[in-house]
This record gives sequence, C-alpha cells and structure tokens, in this order.
Amino acid sequence: MEFAEVEVTEENMDNEEESAQNTPKKKKDKGKKAAKGKKSQEEMVKKEEKDTGSMDAAPSTAFPPTFSVSEIKNKQRRHMMFMKLKQEKKKQRLEIRKKRKKEREALGDKAPPKEVPKTIENQRIHDETTVDPQDEEVAFDEGTDEFSAYFNRLTNPKVLITTSDRPKTRTIQFCDQLATVIPDAHVYYRRGLALKNVVPQCVSRGFTYLMVINEDRKVPNGMLLCHLPDGPTAHFKISNVRLRKEMKRRGKEPTEHSPEVILNNFTTRLGHSIGRLFAALFPHDPHFVGRQVATFHNQRDFIFFRFHRYIFKNEKKVGIQELGPRFTLKLRSLQKGTFDSKFGEYEWVHKRHEMDTSRRKFHL
Repeated sequence: MEFAEVEVTEENMDNEEESAQNTPKKKKDKGKKAAKGKKSQEEMVKKEEKDTGSMDAAPSTAFPPTFSVSEIKNKQRRHMMFMKLKQEKKKQRLEIRKKRKKEREALGDKAPPKEVPKTIENQRIHDETTVDPQDEEVAFDEGTDEFSAYFNRLTNPKVLITTSDRPKTRTIQFCDQLATVIPDAHVYYRRGLALKNVVPQCVSRGFTYLMVINEDRKVPNGMLLCHLPDGPTAHFKISNVRLRKEMKRRGKEPTEHSPEVILNNFTTRLGHSIGRLFAALFPHDPHFVGRQVATFHNQRDFIFFRFHRYIFKNEKKVGIQELGPRFTLKLRSLQKGTFDSKFGEYEWVHKRHEMDTSRRKFHL
C-alpha cells in the first residue's frame, strides 16, 4: 500500500479541533429538541385538562361560538361532550320556564295567555266532510241510517264473535275476553264455514253483529265487523293486542254490568258512521252501578280501545283501573251491506300511496 504524505500545519490542526468540538454539540442539540417536544406535549395535555375543568365549572360558557362537537374524532369523547351540551340546554330550558312562571305569578290576571304548542293534531288539514252534530242534515241522516233502530231503542244488540279457520291459543283468548267486555256476546268457532253461509244463520237467529277475528303467525291482525241485517261492514287492522295476563296493575275481572261507552274525536262523516258502528255494539242503557267504561279514542286515524273501572275518591279526584284487553284499530275499508268480497260496493277504501301523502291529513 502506498501512503500519501501530508504536511502537518497549524491550519490543519485548527480544523480538526473545530470538527471535534462541533460533533458533540449536534448530539446535544438533538437531545434538547426531544426534551422540548415532550414539554410541548405535556403542556397541551394540561391545557386540555384546564379546558374540560372550566367547562364543568361554567356550563354557560362551555363552548366557543365556532365549536362543533362533530369535529371531535374520538368517539367516547365526542359522546361525552354531546351529553354535556344536551344537559346544559335542558338546564337553560328549565330556567326559562321557571322565569316565565314567576313572571306570570307576579302579573296575575294581567299575564298574557299561554302559547299553544304546535302539534300534528292542531295543524290538521281541514277536511270538507267535517260535520257538526247539531246540523239538521246530519240529524236526518242519523234518523234514516242502518243504526236508527238501535238508537230509537227498537232493537237490542246481540253479537256473534268468531275466528278464522284453525285459530291459535292467543286468538281464542282474545275472543273470550272480548265476550266479557261486550254484553250479550257469544263466541263460536267457524270450523271451515264460509262467511256467506254464516251471515244468513246469524240473521235468522237474531244477531245484530258478526265480528270475525283474523290472525297471522298466531297473532290477531284483523277484525271484520258486520252490522246485521243490512250492513255496513267495516274491516280493521288490529295491532298492539295485550291480554289481561300481560297487563300490569290491572283490576279484577269485569262484571256482567253493561258498560258506559265513550267515543272521542270522530269528527268527519266517515268517522261519525264508524263511531255509531261501535256504539251499537253495547246496550243503549248502561249500568252505572258497575262503574265500567269502554273507550274508543281516535287519534291520527288510529282507534285505541281501553276498558276501565272507575271510583270517585272525593269531589275532585277519580281513580281508574284498567281491566283489559287493549288493542289498536286502523280502518281499511267500509262496505255497504253485509260481507261480500266479490260484488260488494265499497263506500271507502284506504289507499296508502294516494291518501297518506301528508302527515297532517286525517279521514276520521
């Protein structure tokens, strides 16, 4: 190997000393930068803790105006901040209510009237068929319709309750409990008979109603209510059926007394006829001694049935007990005359895609 000769001078010695001094300085600079990075991270964590602490301490100034909960990427933290914001808004609403209540108490009779909250019911689209019960034309129609004999006390209701073919246990129990609610109701099982053959037999034996309970997947899902002998026939969808054994805090079994009937919110011509259809199921003169009430409440075209017993505790308070069963009805069709699936003339049929275009439009 050949070695090159290099002259050693003072300048070369100075350069080597400077390089030796500079190398450890670079390592020290790197260590200082890492330490500074750790300190900055700790400071950021402390700032976040201070921010959360200030939010807990002062809920009114929890977020700056430009803050958005959706910007938080951590799911748990985002949920926590959202719940805090929700609680703060709830507190603010309660404070506003208390403040308004104090102002109304201070003003006394001079207080302004309360604002009526907007609901789907009070924003209902006006229906042209809405009737006034005191109208002369409505009174004439009631005097000549199919239920006039009942309301004139010429006939007494007698109901036949039957089921679809091969009913299951739940449907049988539901029919038996309906028979305890409706006076003079009799339960018979079809055993394969067609409804066309059942209707003339009911008319010959003096029945005024034929009630058929249909089922699907072992659950009652439909009711056919036929007024005899001249109709009309209404078909309902049944939902939310609860038997007596499934109800909490229910009263004792209903007695044989004829219940009172309450019909709520049947305002249109169609609703008026459906209300009279339900009213004719029960005797015209209730037994007030039994203190039993059958309620048909129409809300947004859903008819809710409840059966209660009441008791007067004092002059102002009344206690009620639900006896059951309970269910909800939805009208599907109303047919003139008795049941005829092929040649029957329908007064009204529910067409979902044509009629349910607005949530504020009701037909009953």
